[in-house]
Amino acid sequence: MNFPELPPNPAGFPTEAAAFTLTGPAGALECIGDVAERADARRGVAVVCHPNPVQGGTMHNKVVTMVERALRESGLDTLRFNFRGTGASEGTYDDGNGESEDLAAVVAWLRRVRPADALWLAGFSFGSYVTIRNAVRLKADALVSIAPPVGRWTMGDALPACPWLVVMGEADEVVEPQAVFDWIAGMEQPPELIRMPETGHFFHRRLMDLRGAVKHAVADWLPPARG
Repeated sequence: MNFPELPPNPAGFPTEAAAFTLTGPAGALECIGDVAERADARRGVAVVCHPNPVQGGTMHNKVVTMVERALRESGLDTLRFNFRGTGASEGTYDDGNGESEDLAAVVAWLRRVRPADALWLAGFSFGSYVTIRNAVRLKADALVSIAPPVGRWTMGDALPACPWLVVMGEADEVVEPQAVFDWIAGMEQPPELIRMPETGHFFHRRLMDLRGAVKHAVADWLPPARG
């Protein structure tokens, strides 16, 4: 899908779906912003992060776009972006460290153009690792983690206390499901967990189920209507 192009570092969030670039710590970051239907709009923006670029992950991944759609249909404006070295984003892959700074740069821009809005972070696989490890320092108001790669990455000790949803396929062939379930069971303040039976890592044939699960789970966390 082609989106209208905005100038780099726009002074405001787009009023309709649009592509643009932001200046990140390693160069330009390729972004797509989209807006909720006016009747449903809430005072919040969700940043959705993609899976591991080394394994082909981009902001156009089907799970990423379905999570983006679920959050937008829930009333949040959304922003997807390609981590450094992915698509038209400049720089090189940095094992989650530089990608964390990419996310911080995107959030800093959002704080400038939407200072009164709630900030939601969402991610799939590697993207969920990046958002989990940065949710506290970026002061996220809610977190959505799809197939967090527990056992493959160290999630960090500063786990978020904000509303938090984890969706995990019980037949995930990339991330060990039981490792995720055990990780959550050991938390003092565990997130809401949705286990999806007969579901692999990429949610093949279950994408619409994922959309519905996310929309249902976050309904009570949504910020006020934009008005």
